[in-house]
Amino acid sequence: MEPILSLRGVAKAYAGKTGSVTEVLGGIDLEVEEGEFIAILGFSGAGKTTLISSIAGLVEPDAGEILLRGEPVTGPDKDRGLVFQSYSLFPWLSVEKNVALAVDAVHKDRSAADRAALVKQKVELVGLGHAMDRKPAQLSGGMRQRVAVARALAMEPEILLLDEPLSALDALTRAKLQDEIERIRGDERRTIILVTNDVDEALLLADRVAVLTPAPAARIGRIFDVDVARPRDREAVNDDAGFQHLRREIVSYLGSLNAESSTVGDSLVDLPNVTPLDLAPPPQAYREAAQSAVERRYLEFYKLDKVYPTPNGPLTVVEDFNLLMDKGEFVSLIGHSGCGKSTVLTMAAGLNEISGGGIVLDNREIDVAGPDKAVVFQAPSLMPWLTARQNVALGVERVYPHAPRSERRDIVEYYLDRVGLGAAMDKLASEMSNGMRQRVGIARAFALSPRLLLLDEPFGMLDSLTRWDLQDVLVEVWNRTKVTAIMVTHDVDEAILLADRVVMMTNGPRATIGKILEVDLPRPRDRKALLEHPKFYQYRQEVLHFLAEYDHGPQAQAA
Repeated sequence: MEPILSLRGVAKAYAGKTGSVTEVLGGIDLEVEEGEFIAILGFSGAGKTTLISSIAGLVEPDAGEILLRGEPVTGPDKDRGLVFQSYSLFPWLSVEKNVALAVDAVHKDRSAADRAALVKQKVELVGLGHAMDRKPAQLSGGMRQRVAVARALAMEPEILLLDEPLSALDALTRAKLQDEIERIRGDERRTIILVTNDVDEALLLADRVAVLTPAPAARIGRIFDVDVARPRDREAVNDDAGFQHLRREIVSYLGSLNAESSTVGDSLVDLPNVTPLDLAPPPQAYREAAQSAVERRYLEFYKLDKVYPTPNGPLTVVEDFNLLMDKGEFVSLIGHSGCGKSTVLTMAAGLNEISGGGIVLDNREIDVAGPDKAVVFQAPSLMPWLTARQNVALGVERVYPHAPRSERRDIVEYYLDRVGLGAAMDKLASEMSNGMRQRVGIARAFALSPRLLLLDEPFGMLDSLTRWDLQDVLVEVWNRTKVTAIMVTHDVDEAILLADRVVMMTNGPRATIGKILEVDLPRPRDRKALLEHPKFYQYRQEVLHFLAEYDHGPQAQAA
């Protein structure tokens, strides 16, 4: 049987302002059968969007051909419906009218009643029948993306093209929409091509996974058949031996590709043996009495509460949060959106007032922010007009004023080397990618030699494969410093890879600790070795099961 779509030697290059040419696609060959679900998996910048845009007819390849039912693709048409990463809705139109625009444009031969019925059917198919009259501003991010999917489906395309439609959403909303896409696949039996950077998303949804090699001149390196029975429940497949084997195989292959282009670096300078200035020293009498450093109960959260005033009265976001941490321990904090993870972190940083209870760090109650508590946020928060070196030096100058200038320079360069920015130290933050900026944020945090490192979803804005690289950076630098650390994350694998304990929070309001998982895996940890460890999937299942138990509440409905 002839494939519905054929790509043969598809190549595309772009010319830069300076005249340099970047080869994005280096010869893509792929055949897609009718009714098949293909996931295209690749690194950031590998040309995934260029590839899907070429299939959609929005980008003309420089070489090769794209055939739809044997005929060359020469431009966009209603036979290919495309859903972008961003929703691109008209804010002044309702859900119904946003979808009707597409229907009226491509189905002019149908009666008004038929077109209205088609709009209603597709909006209901994506679970938004109750929101037909709402405007985009009244919808959550997940609901807006559903409108975009409904609009594409309403064109009744032969092929549905999805360009990372879920990457900007939180984990719970993303899971809800993955379920929605799987239901649409079952109901519509449509050919679907999904561009994604999430291995689990590809394995849950696709019949085959095509992996792109890294830039430049990306091509399809390998294609994996997903021989896992449908329906695929994200908790149940975790126990499936075939799923585990395939997941390990894909992760291992991606790891081998990533290793070829990894930027985790050694340092050309030695880290100076200098102690940072204590900007909040305890009283002299205390210092004289304290003969030994605190090792046990180094960080204590005691009956921690956070209450916000609202027009409807006080709202308790976090209640009775109790946790003890030893010096040098790494804890991951995980839970659904809105469960108060970031609230706990900002209180620990001294950035958010504590309503009840307290937090004690190294025998001192936390009541103010300071460089002894370094924070890496989801957005890097750099000074865009400064270079990487200058951004890191800002903090170093503050906490090492007693060190010679040469040693302060060595501290800055050591950590920038460690995070793989040795060749980009003098590049402006405004000229860097998101991944590079986040590396600067990590280097800046470690360079402060903090008592406590707080990481608030530092890789949440990055694609999954760039996350792996920066997780490796974090693991490598943490192994050297053993700083006491808390990391807020939505990523189950990330939580297990990095932590000594995974602390799971119940849904808000009145969120608290629901369960604590001890991660008894040897350090230093390696992702590939971790996937082979017999305890890994057991730990993963415990966290997934907990999250599934709390997969409800207002935030779940809003998704």
